[in-house]
Amino acid sequence: MPNGNGAARTAQHQDAETLYGSDLIAEALREQNFPYICLNPGASFRGLHDSIVNHLGNQRPEMIVCMHEEHAVGIAQGYAKITDRALPVAVHSNVGLMHASMGIFNAWCDRAPMLVIGATGPVDAAKRRPWIEWIHTTNDQGGLVRGYTKWDDQPGSAEAAVESIRRGVFLANTRPCAPVYVNLDVSVQEAEIAERPHFDPVSLTAAAGDAEPPAEALEQAAGILARADRPFIFCGRGTRDIGAWQDRITLAEMLNARTTAHMKLAAGFPTTHPAFVAETGWRLKGRVLEEIRAADAILMLDWLDAGNTLKLAFPAGVERPPVINVSNDFHIHRGWNMDYGGLPHVDVNIPTTPEPTVRRLIERLTEERPAPVPATLSFPALPPVSGTGEIGLMDLARAFATVSENRKLSITGRPLGWPTNGNRIEHPHDFLGHTGGGGLGAGPSIAVGAALGLREIGSERRAVAILGDGDYTMGATALWNAATLRLPLLFLVANNHSYYNDENHQIHIARDRGRPVENAPIGQRMEQPAPDLPALARAQGLEAGEPVTDLRDLPAALEKAFDRLEAGAAYVLDVHVRPEYIDQAMVELG
Repeated sequence: MPNGNGAARTAQHQDAETLYGSDLIAEALREQNFPYICLNPGASFRGLHDSIVNHLGNQRPEMIVCMHEEHAVGIAQGYAKITDRALPVAVHSNVGLMHASMGIFNAWCDRAPMLVIGATGPVDAAKRRPWIEWIHTTNDQGGLVRGYTKWDDQPGSAEAAVESIRRGVFLANTRPCAPVYVNLDVSVQEAEIAERPHFDPVSLTAAAGDAEPPAEALEQAAGILARADRPFIFCGRGTRDIGAWQDRITLAEMLNARTTAHMKLAAGFPTTHPAFVAETGWRLKGRVLEEIRAADAILMLDWLDAGNTLKLAFPAGVERPPVINVSNDFHIHRGWNMDYGGLPHVDVNIPTTPEPTVRRLIERLTEERPAPVPATLSFPALPPVSGTGEIGLMDLARAFATVSENRKLSITGRPLGWPTNGNRIEHPHDFLGHTGGGGLGAGPSIAVGAALGLREIGSERRAVAILGDGDYTMGATALWNAATLRLPLLFLVANNHSYYNDENHQIHIARDRGRPVENAPIGQRMEQPAPDLPALARAQGLEAGEPVTDLRDLPAALEKAFDRLEAGAAYVLDVHVRPEYIDQAMVELG
């Protein structure tokens, strides 16, 4: 499908005589079967650009031109959230990498695979053009992002670059997944290749599969769970594989366990299952905390910040049941950033991913636990939203849940303050989690990448991004890619005209210091004039409804937005809401 960026105008070159370094590098991208490469053009990879267009015919990979490097990275991250596979991104020299760095950090914290292709001016100073190639040549350019990439390299030849790309894709796609960075010297790209080198088949460098759990640790875990009457499962990071999703359900039913999932992570367990207590953030409270403390065994499946979660659940002096931790995330823990969280103190440590461990636990426990009876999935019925006047965030969540019922959606993100238990989640693609690193402005591009991934895998689901207005406006030019790629995609903006996360902080700090809370909005609000969010969308080729400012108009506006989404449109709906956070569940579950 054409993307509107010039693919249809590509003419294949006919020169079979001369081969360049960048031609080999482009072929290395093609052999990975990448459908796309996301980029903002830059002269430092002019050779590779030419090779993708004129040597490969701009096909596999096809270029997706983005208005900002952060958008290119965000699209790749959203694509990975759907497919569990890396997509390549090209960023220009040091300046493009600096632009991309926040997005790379988001992807790192999200454990999203990604191949970031960078470039630099000639390392050989004698080959540099005056000024421009001097300021765009950097020693150890990979050092800019080394603290939040899994691996980086700057190959010294085209042949070495092929191996670097193969190694990079292998590492990015091997769990724990993360971005990698390969930096290409412009001279390497533009050097003529006298004789085509021989390469072994790329199939010999496929990503490593998940390791099996150690037998002794597995036996210890199985013994603890077999004796447990009321275990609790923290359903953390996992693949989007439907078989693995069903395995988690089977294990929970087999153990008569209670479960939770993290609001910052992609869907980990169906919210409609009776074993599911509630969604949680890092604050453990209410029924989630009650069920954790009532448990006689705890199983943590690659849980986000497992160490601090245990400290909050079981402070000093509180008796704790045996804890089983399943995670290989420690393989990429670094000293630059503390995204790894607290050190978990556990009784059994299984140093691999949840999927093979859950599978082996089911096999091991089959004889000791009764066969599970599949549960009936249900979600509390919600009354239609009614009334007039100002719209609260809970009103929007309820209206969204009501109007979206029976529609196959993939929610690519939700704004801060969204109520827990606010969405019906029954499939690993139903909710894709948070941006990862909390970098504002990533929401629109991640949504584009997710919609692209859904189309690539042939899913009938439609992507919906529920965004705050700050996230939307900061990443607004990523909307253009929804139009160029002709993606069905709904951007639902919870518009409180504020960078409300910090406004909320200002409220609390003013209270703590005995100062005027009324001053909290100063330096936070997007007003006088307020940005015209629908106009930003229409200017880039999207459809947009009129802003919704009264509760009575909300259900009809949502119905229209979903209808346009089903029809294949990229659509923006701007809903004005009170500046607030909802510190309660929308419905009680389990």
